[in-house]
Amino acid sequence: MHIRVLFFGQLKEITGVAQEEAELSEGARVEDLFERYSRRFPKLAPFRSSIAASVNQEYASWRAPLGSGDEVAFLPPVSGGQAAAFAEDIFRLVREPIRPQEIVEGAKGPEDGAEVVFDGFVRNNFKGQKTLYLEYEAYEAMAYAKMREIGAEIRAKFPIHRLAIVHRLGRLEIGETSVLIVVSAPHRGAAFDACRYAIDTLKRAVPIWKKEYFVGGAVWAEGEKPSQEAFSRPDESTS
Repeated sequence: MHIRVLFFGQLKEITGVAQEEAELSEGARVEDLFERYSRRFPKLAPFRSSIAASVNQEYASWRAPLGSGDEVAFLPPVSGGQAAAFAEDIFRLVREPIRPQEIVEGAKGPEDGAEVVFDGFVRNNFKGQKTLYLEYEAYEAMAYAKMREIGAEIRAKFPIHRLAIVHRLGRLEIGETSVLIVVSAPHRGAAFDACRYAIDTLKRAVPIWKKEYFVGGAVWAEGEKPSQEAFSRPDESTS
């Protein structure tokens, strides 16, 4: 059966592969595909315990069965469409500078009594080294899907009015905004809680990776592996 395989971040550098097609026997699972690439690229094998896999843009376990035409991505630990009117939630991946004030002002509504903003921007140091600049990359289709899932979870948990999550990709200079989250609500408690939930969940579940560049080299920032709850698939066998 025919499978499309994707690698991101440090895994892409180890394999030298961004995407390619693979042929597998019927009944193969995610772990079988990874084992094949581990034999081909021995430096990949030690990463198994810390990376995640997705099948058709949904997190999947190593035992998840594969079918012909599936798209499988191997994802290092993570470090966020089209924008509609501000009456709706906004989820964007952009390569141009983020303009926080424009988004902050646009998210306010006359029925709101509070607005909470998280503005994450590039600092000039990392683990004692001077940072020159950063680069972000994402598995974009899956990132958009996960951002929308976060939005749905937030609306189910907190009485908010508007939500915006915007993440920058590509090269960022010191001081530039990398991620902006804006939450408006009738009351401040819901706005604070929803904003904190958004950034914490985004860092844990959305496939975006950060690379730090220094005078003497570069390193992929360590992130968090998605929680086990994110991996369940309704048709998956756990035997």
